[in-house]
Amino acid sequence: MTFNDDSNISNSRVRRRGRSTGIAVGGGGIGVVAIFLLSQLLGFDVSGLLGGGGGAGGSAPEETTLSECQTGADANESVDCRMAGALLSLDDYWIDAAPGVGIEFREPNFVLFDDATTTGCGDATSAVGPFYCPPDETIYIDTTFYDVLRDRFGANGGPLAELYVVAHEYGHHMQQTAGFFEGTDRSDTGPGSDAIRLEVQADCFAGAWVRGASETEDESGTPYLEPVTPQQIQDALSAASAVGDDRIQESAGGGVNPETWTHGSSEQRQRWFMTGYDNGSGACDTFAVSADQL
Repeated sequence: MTFNDDSNISNSRVRRRGRSTGIAVGGGGIGVVAIFLLSQLLGFDVSGLLGGGGGAGGSAPEETTLSECQTGADANESVDCRMAGALLSLDDYWIDAAPGVGIEFREPNFVLFDDATTTGCGDATSAVGPFYCPPDETIYIDTTFYDVLRDRFGANGGPLAELYVVAHEYGHHMQQTAGFFEGTDRSDTGPGSDAIRLEVQADCFAGAWVRGASETEDESGTPYLEPVTPQQIQDALSAASAVGDDRIQESAGGGVNPETWTHGSSEQRQRWFMTGYDNGSGACDTFAVSADQL
């Protein structure tokens, strides 16, 4: 999607975090929630790349604001500024949409990092890809992932493909505030599992935001984003397809085994994204459908 050049993104809460030191990368686990959100994303088990829980390893890394990100024109030129603008648009969308789906809105945190960082879920490296950590209610992204999404998994790329990833992780935050993580069995896998229901619901939430994004506004009433184009929708669908469990298993050179899936097939992820896009966030109750409708 394209940002309106004159929109004001200077008050974004996105923080940039420099590389942490003293991070242990070979021991315990980041916790079951984050493992389910991450382990399939890049096609391998990330548990060996994550340190102990609680984010206690090493000293707290320094965080800075994205002071260079002032306008939508900046967002159109810089991936970091796109992240800043996306967060503001998502905030504005969900402030209005959350009550309609029975969720009490509260803002997530958002951290851009390089190489490695500490989190409320434990210590993580860039190898895990973008993720949402429920204990500290923070979205973590190393933006070099977007190159991986395009180069390794064949996604089209483009700004909306990048923003889809942010909107998906923001969707996990809405699930956290609604209590879905606590009320679901994330240890199960395969068709109809709660793990897949959580993931495709986040895709549906992302699609709902894309449909309403051009109506989100800065404090002066200027829309953050221009209306989405058909090609941009295809870019988002390409990204959703690229991180389907079947595509990831194929890229790893193994057979496709639906019983091990935790995120859903490429077809499911695209279909639920479009469900949200066509019908809004109220159509995203993936827990209300049968396994064969999922």
